Amino acid sequence: MAAAGSTGPIGPYPERVGDDAEARVDYDKLRRRVLWTFPSGLFALGSRAADRRNLMTINWVTQVSFEPKLIGVGIEKAALTHELVAEGRAFSINTISQEDRAIVRKFTKPCEWDADASTLNGFAVHEGATGVPILDQAPAFVECEVRQAVELGDHTFFIGEIVDVGFQAAEDTPVLGMDDTRMNYGG
Repeated sequence: MAAAGSTGPIGPYPERVGDDAEARVDYDKLRRRVLWTFPSGLFALGSRAADRRNLMTINWVTQVSFEPKLIGVGIEKAALTHELVAEGRAFSINTISQEDRAIVRKFTKPCEWDADASTLNGFAVHEGATGVPILDQAPAFVECEVRQAVELGDHTFFIGEIVDVGFQAAEDTPVLGMDDTRMNYGG
């Protein structure tokens, strides 16, 4: 996944790069390649506002506090999920089994909700304590209520307090990381 909305190199630049446009492009490419080496998980984030629901592939997820237990997620402002999390004030983080790696591509665009079957893009979900969708085949999930939203450029960093967690498969199920795919996002 390339960062949406990228229009060209973005500074600041170290002094060694100077003002040369080609050098700035090369530096920007280098910076992205280095940032892509950061180890990161790959998850499906569940969101809901009123009757609208979505699952979105996400990798900018981290625990940010022990007490209280807080999870932070970076969501691009242009994404449907941003709107749903901002309005619904909750989200779920669903781990993905390495064996299910292909499903993350099913959640890169807004999902089709089938209320009768309780599916998003054909994948079974159930409602968590806050009403957000939890992917039935996720090995584990974390459900959070938003406590703070920090505007950061073209993304918002939503900080949520954990209100429910669970394993839905064996605790030692190998889960998907960005390096298990040919996807990248960031930089």
